[in-house]
Amino acid sequence: MAVMFEQFTIVTDPVAGSVALSAIFASLSLLTLFVLLGAVRMRAWLAGLISLGVALVVAIAVYGMPVGQALLSASEGAAFGFFPILWIVINAIWVYNLTVVSGHFDVLRRSMERVSPDMRIQAIIVAFCFGALLEALAGFGTPVAVTVVMLMALGFRPLRAAAVALIANTAPVAFGALATPIVTLGTVTSGAVADPRLNTETLGAMVGRQTPILAVIVPLVLVAVVDGRRGVRQTWPVALIAGLTFGVGQFVASNYISVPLTDIIAALISAAAVVALLRFWRPSESPDLHATPDPGRVPQESSGSDPSREPTPLAAKGQQPAASEGAGERASEGRRATAAVLRDPPAEVLRAYAPYLIIIAIFSIANLGPVKQALAGEPWTVVFPWPGLDVIGANGKPLASTNFTFGWLPAAGTLMILAGLLTAVVLRIRPVEALKAYGRTYVELRHAIVTVMAVLALAYVLNQSGQTATLGELFAAAGGVFLFLSSILGWIGVAVTGSDTSANALFGALQVQTATEAGLDPVLLAAANSSGGVLGKMISPQNLAIAASAVGMAGKEGDIFRRVVGWSLVLLLFMCVLVTLQGTPVLSWMVPR
Repeated sequence: MAVMFEQFTIVTDPVAGSVALSAIFASLSLLTLFVLLGAVRMRAWLAGLISLGVALVVAIAVYGMPVGQALLSASEGAAFGFFPILWIVINAIWVYNLTVVSGHFDVLRRSMERVSPDMRIQAIIVAFCFGALLEALAGFGTPVAVTVVMLMALGFRPLRAAAVALIANTAPVAFGALATPIVTLGTVTSGAVADPRLNTETLGAMVGRQTPILAVIVPLVLVAVVDGRRGVRQTWPVALIAGLTFGVGQFVASNYISVPLTDIIAALISAAAVVALLRFWRPSESPDLHATPDPGRVPQESSGSDPSREPTPLAAKGQQPAASEGAGERASEGRRATAAVLRDPPAEVLRAYAPYLIIIAIFSIANLGPVKQALAGEPWTVVFPWPGLDVIGANGKPLASTNFTFGWLPAAGTLMILAGLLTAVVLRIRPVEALKAYGRTYVELRHAIVTVMAVLALAYVLNQSGQTATLGELFAAAGGVFLFLSSILGWIGVAVTGSDTSANALFGALQVQTATEAGLDPVLLAAANSSGGVLGKMISPQNLAIAASAVGMAGKEGDIFRRVVGWSLVLLLFMCVLVTLQGTPVLSWMVPR
């Protein structure tokens, strides 16, 4: 029994003293995950568990990690997957579901519809601005499921609505679910190499110097998808204002205010700027786009994929999208006519926005210097070694990742519970209904819970057994070329797993270890993993399945894939070039020191 739990020291070349041969085994679990998700089209939670099993076998049989240490490593990863990662997501989606239970989600939708009758502008307001707000609070497919239904209600054809929602869900992803991907990235990279900058704040600041540039482009792409060149020509002022204000908001919030609040601040600033502009500016014409062919798409070959369907949020399931484009147009015209007559009282509109204002207030208070410092210490935050886990790095020092931080009060998920309780009071939801909604949220996310815990357990086993370090040494041979490839690695991770959080957990440590070996900046490459990853979100099987089911096109994910894959590749190339320039004297001043 003692042998099972004896101290383990990481070795990066356990197979014949060769890093190259060892890398073949180190990559087996990742290849298993990719094949099961991409080729076999297995459900994500099952693929995650099987891949975790492969990683454990390799860690024990090839890397010589004691069985007990390997299992403890997996248990710590699974625990981190639930707290703080899932703790944020579950409680954030609960707050959103409270607005559905109370009926204020519909109030919110109608208020957005009245801002402008122009469908191109509605795409920016609903898919980009409001979608970013949903991404900030919940993430994990929620923005796509919800905004697709809203766009359908506004009269968008199903295929166009799906494409718009997927493309819009790019720029905010890195800071989604209260910056869960950045929190995860900071955790898995902090102990991988000796660089004090590898923390949530600095990594968030670096990502906040990449994705805001992308944000300027996305609204222009949206109007191109909705109305082609005419849309860009006639609505570029509002698209540019939306993108610029969102980008500035992301940069300022991530670098100087609060990383978790980044997308909330950026989304609200962008929405306010669009509303303000529309008070004195309108496009030269507002064409009826209900029955026109979908313009502005980049033609691509079909992938032939038929991804498994992932669970969608309660609200999305509660709405019935049309099964055909003709039915969708007739149904949405009826909704538009109803919305045109119904004007909600100002007090109800204020209540509809109240949850988001409450969240901003709570998180702003929690991030005040003295408050944040007080909550970071005991008894509110407890840091302890994971019981029985004893791993020594290749440098001869204990791994920092074996210490678990349990910030039960300052955790974003706990603050979201407080926001949910206040939301229930403001929206006049009975305690029993709020409790039922909370229980349904867990049921709705049951597969996502298993998936995230399995992927984080897999990441911890890879990192603490030395498999990630082996791959890092191998990739380091690419030298400066890896600057260009780092964003692609993140893109692949999100395209396969459907989550920037999961991609950061899988490849975050690999990025920084490769950077150190190749003499590159680890902060830049870690951030590139997240920033490049956001562009894989629109083509991930999970997101495609969510969009297809929401518009009544289940089984036709390939059609939606062809609408968005070209934009994904074009924007990825842009990010690769940006990261490469940030690694050279041309833009190296953008990297935090």
